[in-house]
Amino acid sequence: MNKPDHVIEIFLQPGEFYFGDRDTRIRTLLGSCVSITMWHPRLLIGGMCHFLLPSRGARKSGALDGRYADEALEMFIRETRVAGTRPQEYEVKLFGGGNMFPGNGHGREIKLSLSADTDNDNCRSVPCKNVQAARMLVEQHGFSIAAQHLGGAGHRQILFDIWSGYVWVKHNPIGFKLESKKEAVVSK
Repeated sequence: MNKPDHVIEIFLQPGEFYFGDRDTRIRTLLGSCVSITMWHPRLLIGGMCHFLLPSRGARKSGALDGRYADEALEMFIRETRVAGTRPQEYEVKLFGGGNMFPGNGHGREIKLSLSADTDNDNCRSVPCKNVQAARMLVEQHGFSIAAQHLGGAGHRQILFDIWSGYVWVKHNPIGFKLESKKEAVVSK
């Protein structure tokens, strides 16, 4: 599908959330953070979050904060209700949770995962906790995961076209030569 003429491009900084229509492309850059994309294939609406931590702990009064996975999911739920849709109508994809400091001995590196398996043992690092939170919260709210590119070392560039539902991932593992970076298209 060709890029529409009047596309707006949104770049998400850490902690930001965006939900839009078919004339939208969303980009972000992830390290240990996780992005969740949600796309409605019939209505061509969807969004992305870029969260830093699973939860802020004690909930403060006021606006939801996209820096936290649990609150970012609440933002998605709010948008699905406004659109008159249900969670099971969306294609959900998860990205990120990369170990940015694999050689320092802090925490445990998550193996690059393209499956839904979750290893709960010894999950102490921020990337590991972010990956677990994303998987748990998505399923807890009635969404199912269509695709994921999680864990490993290094950072990822994510590009999500709402008009098609395609998500492009460029993964640049730490400690590898530039020629070995991995690119993937995670599509419908």
